[in-house]
Amino acid sequence: MNVPKISQEMIQAYDEYTHLTLDRRGFMEKLTKLAGSGAAAAAIAPMLSSNYAQAQIVPPDDSRLKIENVAFPGPTGEMKGYLAIPADATGKLPAVLVIHENRGLNPHIKDVTRRMALEGFVALGVDLLSRVGGTPATDDEAAALFKDIDRDALVPDAVSAIAYLKGSPATNGNVGAIGFCFGGGIVNQLAVASPDLKAGVAYYGGQAKEGIDKIKSKLMLHYAGLDERINAGIPDYEKALKAAGVDYQLFLYEDVNHAFNNDTSAARYDKTAADLAWSRTVAFLKESLAG
Repeated sequence: MNVPKISQEMIQAYDEYTHLTLDRRGFMEKLTKLAGSGAAAAAIAPMLSSNYAQAQIVPPDDSRLKIENVAFPGPTGEMKGYLAIPADATGKLPAVLVIHENRGLNPHIKDVTRRMALEGFVALGVDLLSRVGGTPATDDEAAALFKDIDRDALVPDAVSAIAYLKGSPATNGNVGAIGFCFGGGIVNQLAVASPDLKAGVAYYGGQAKEGIDKIKSKLMLHYAGLDERINAGIPDYEKALKAAGVDYQLFLYEDVNHAFNNDTSAARYDKTAADLAWSRTVAFLKESLAG
């Protein structure tokens, strides 16, 4: 069977499934119509979803890193996280909080946390599903938890992760954050909520709607040119950031999709845009968090 080319309509249907109201059954029905058959839809669906093993860049047992699962106090109970530190670190390092998409602290985000640690940071992948027992084994289970959770309540949980990193003897006390999709939106809200955040990087994240005049951190914002849903909020956000005198950089990557950095999704990943955004991100965080 020849697999049909993945169209923008198929990618938009997947975005509707992962972020809006379309359920799994509705997504497959819509994908079947777009693909022309159930067999074609079944072949295309895995290309839209995540393949964690195939995309792994830094193995969990990489000898260049010290890795451990950690716990720390949150506003309503214990928070969980995945901590990665360069094994050869001889002094205090800047810290980066890594905030997941709306599928929890999954293997991909743990891999991104390891990648960030190899850039010379104390990196913490926070589990913002801690208050409901932690990230479950599958993406579908995580998605179900996100449908019912109070997302605004997760901002104080992320603030507690910043406090944990700021107080860690391994760090220089300077904390940045990087988030993707849902996590990008949390970064924007963290910039409002936490004066201890020195620098925030939001990948295709929903914009903060209020309190923007409270932002003290530097921001770097990455957006995908084809991401109409998220990009609709850019003009108002930029206007508010300028009015508040926030130090920010905004980059729009033309002709790429939401989640272009997520290399577990063959259909949406764009290596050129992802590599450029990552290089900008690392340079920005190193400059902003130097102690």
